[in-house]
Amino acid sequence: MDIGIVGLPNVGKSTLFNALTQAGAMVANYPFCTIEPQIGVVPVPDNRLRQLGELLKPEKLTPTTIQFIDIAGLVKGASKGEGLGNQFLGHIREVDAVLHVVRFFGNSNVVHVNGQVDPLADLGVISTELALADLDTVEKRMEKTARQIKTGKPEYKEEMAELEGLVKFLSAGKKPPHSPLVAELQLLSSKPCIYVANLDEDQIMAPEKVNGYQEFVAYAKENGAEVVPISADLEMGLVELSEDEREEYWDSMGLTYESGLERLIAKSYQLLDLVTFYTVKGPETRAWTIKKGTKAPEAAGKIHSDMEAGFIKAEVVTFGALNQVKSFAAAKDKGDLRIEGRDYVVQDGDVILFRFKAPNN
Repeated sequence: MDIGIVGLPNVGKSTLFNALTQAGAMVANYPFCTIEPQIGVVPVPDNRLRQLGELLKPEKLTPTTIQFIDIAGLVKGASKGEGLGNQFLGHIREVDAVLHVVRFFGNSNVVHVNGQVDPLADLGVISTELALADLDTVEKRMEKTARQIKTGKPEYKEEMAELEGLVKFLSAGKKPPHSPLVAELQLLSSKPCIYVANLDEDQIMAPEKVNGYQEFVAYAKENGAEVVPISADLEMGLVELSEDEREEYWDSMGLTYESGLERLIAKSYQLLDLVTFYTVKGPETRAWTIKKGTKAPEAAGKIHSDMEAGFIKAEVVTFGALNQVKSFAAAKDKGDLRIEGRDYVVQDGDVILFRFKAPNN
């Protein structure tokens, strides 16, 4: 899963990226200190995997991962190339989802590219630039489709009608509905999006009381986006503490500790309809991420294409049942271990042994 971190310059994108990935991206008080996208691969925190490791004692415990990409700041006019905008917009096209970082924090030592902190105005700038870039993409496709209509094939007339509808959506500032054509065009406005409200440390304790926050949440809801309040500076400071020290800090605030990484990943999984299953055969116990609704052979194919091609059956037990009885043998004796075929839809938390026929050498 690739997640792009976007926003105006100097909103805390690289600080957040560093807190999430501990990758050490450059942070500076001027626009475009990040030019090339910074990439960090992060193991997904997973208590179930940890418990499976304690239970089964494998030689190797492998979490699933998420890749964060820190994309340079966008500015007004990015869709026309301002601030190297075309290059940066191209980076966004490649990601599965977008974390749109919006500045709420003050800090007069960090200049705001537009002169003042105004979260809704900042959102408007980025949303407009993404829509304008998408309009350009759609209009270029319309030119191509118009030529193809001359062949007399009806599918091109249908495509033109859909393209005209997309122009209306984008011109009105609305997120285009998902369709195969929208996916093919890689429209930026169609990307699943989480708005990250980057707050001061003292604001994070009660974000709902921050000036403009409620309007920000309402805007996100209207546009089908989730909101996660975070203080990137605080998260960066907490990275340097031990787990016990972090918990002690949150206890002193009367709050339960949950890192920004954990909250963002949880929202990302919800947004992208992802689930996690586990494999335990041999010396390695491993977590895998798949789309909700994936059938057993395709899930096996995540591990190796031969396993999908030669799929025979899946031996499945839920994490909860296995954790309760402590072994596959006990799960089988109790009737918790099920045999599933090709039509089985893998569920979140399934622990699976895939049986397959290896290809002839």
